[in-house]
Amino acid sequence: MSIKDSIKDCEEKMGKAITHMQEELKGFRTGRASPALVENLKVDYYGSPTPLRQLASISAPQPDMLVIKPYDASAIPAIEKAIKTSELSLAPITEGKMVRLNLPPLSEERRRQLVNQAKHVGEQAKISIRNIRRDVIKDLERQEKEKLITEDDLDHGKKQVEDLTKKYIEKVDTLVAQKSREIMEG
Repeated sequence: MSIKDSIKDCEEKMGKAITHMQEELKGFRTGRASPALVENLKVDYYGSPTPLRQLASISAPQPDMLVIKPYDASAIPAIEKAIKTSELSLAPITEGKMVRLNLPPLSEERRRQLVNQAKHVGEQAKISIRNIRRDVIKDLERQEKEKLITEDDLDHGKKQVEDLTKKYIEKVDTLVAQKSREIMEG
């Protein structure tokens, strides 16, 4: 694998770490109701954990309410159970063939907890990015040992990997700070 390929691979993997983190942060509650809050919730549907977004349409008709309309009404009990056992602390209300979630305003203490959870998700993403850096640098060093690349190529490759690492870690910090502001402002 050439240095160019190693760097490209490194950037792709770091990009995936950022994407994964963004998906996790979507599920964090801010002051407004958002379908992203519950769309990835796993529902035990006929014995297999299925994301809620595949079982129902989710809408936010009001800033403090979500409405979940399952495509199959028999899934309502499983959806209710998934919501009750999640970390969302919400009580589902079944009305005919739909489930309603009223989102009470967040307390200051709960907002701080959510900000801490967002920071934790950010730290996990940074760990992933640093692990990717470590693996790519090890690979470059192995290539240099096997005389596939020169020492200068190794130094240049390491510098590129460090620059990518710095760029993606800054991106993590920016996204976490943005989500923290959203949570605190509500």
